[in-house]
Amino acid sequence: MARMFSARTLLTVLRSGNAAARLRATRDGQAAVRLHLGAAALGTGVLDAVADGAVATPELARRLDVAEAELLDAFLRTLAAAGLVRGDGAGWALAPAGRAVVTDDLVRASYEAFAGFHTGLYRDLGPLLAGGPRRRDVTTHGGVIARVSAAFEPFVDDVLRETVAAVSPRAVLDVGCGAGLQLATMLAAAPEAAGVGVDTDPAAAGLAETTLRERGLTARARIVRDDVRRLTGEEPFDLVLLANVVYYVPADERAALFSDVARLLAPGGTLLVVTTVATDQLFSRHFDLLLRAQEGRMSLPDVDGLEAGLRAAGLRPREPRRIAPGAPLVAVTADRPT
Repeated sequence: MARMFSARTLLTVLRSGNAAARLRATRDGQAAVRLHLGAAALGTGVLDAVADGAVATPELARRLDVAEAELLDAFLRTLAAAGLVRGDGAGWALAPAGRAVVTDDLVRASYEAFAGFHTGLYRDLGPLLAGGPRRRDVTTHGGVIARVSAAFEPFVDDVLRETVAAVSPRAVLDVGCGAGLQLATMLAAAPEAAGVGVDTDPAAAGLAETTLRERGLTARARIVRDDVRRLTGEEPFDLVLLANVVYYVPADERAALFSDVARLLAPGGTLLVVTTVATDQLFSRHFDLLLRAQEGRMSLPDVDGLEAGLRAAGLRPREPRRIAPGAPLVAVTADRPT
């Protein structure tokens, strides 16, 4: 193809305005388009509809109950340009990148979360700043949040297995168990232990029950759909896990939460807290803003406040440690005195 511009034109472009900022805005804009394109491909059912083989546009329109076949065809060509599907009007099929979106649940959940409530926060920020109703992402998207949290599972599992080996628990409790992945990890690392998972979100609790069933752990563990602060009638636990839970509790209620959890610990028992903390990193600040925009006075804890709350509950925290490279994710173990 013939060159479309001269060196003089390129120089003029570079000298006009902030070239670096313009390039960054273009790059960020294209990334945003890809994000929302992928989410739309999932939300409309297009990727799932072509997962089993090539489908022509008319047939795909019929399957998806689409009235505007021409618009659907333009959408498919956009997905093809993004590398998510391949083919033409005679037959569309998944490209490798599209198959990853369909088959890897963490990839799918990431598209759903970041194109949904994570960026929806900024679209709705004006009304929020004007005093409008707070967001309810935590209650309405609990299942997606639990699925996205699986990204940190390998890092949490590492410190969790280490803690289980040190404690040798007979009874374990996972507070805010989400999809039940960490509860399953504790039970796998302590084959003689029994476990309880607690979560207030029905969707997350349902995922946890599925995890236990799929891993053959239902005889050793159960899921309670309730707030741990109302949990009674349980035998003392040797190990309690609070993973990505603290920031859902208002700052002035965290010491009370730690006290309620401490009463469930056996003398000499251990509480393991894993949480994202407030730092100056972009994602940390974004996550803190997202939490503060919710109903319920949520926010990220800072490390000093976390340690102070544990001490106020009569526990003895050890030195906090970062457990995920490049992420403000920390783990703190705290022991109940004997």
